[in-house]
Amino acid sequence: MSDDEYIYDEDSGEWVPAAELAAKRQAATQVEVRDAVGNLLADGDQVTLIKDLDVKGAGQTLKRGTLIKSIRLTGDPQEIDCRYDGIKGLVLRAEFVRKR
Repeated sequence: MSDDEYIYDEDSGEWVPAAELAAKRQAATQVEVRDAVGNLLADGDQVTLIKDLDVKGAGQTLKRGTLIKSIRLTGDPQEIDCRYDGIKGLVLRAEFVRKR
């Protein structure tokens, strides 16, 4: 796509650069994920647990204050995907974490 291409934006009724319209559409599809205190989370953030959580299927309890490194957003505004030693496929609810 070159910078000279323009596309008609039906929402605004104007001709806009193709790159600008693509960025606008991508931003509209992104989901905001917020932690327990309202901080915006992003891929790669570190979070801390705010309460003890029993992990189903792993037979472990993650204690309050546990640091989870390098989270990934899932597209669901309430869930984050993360890794923790000994637990594969760990998905946490955003309401139980705080951004570090």
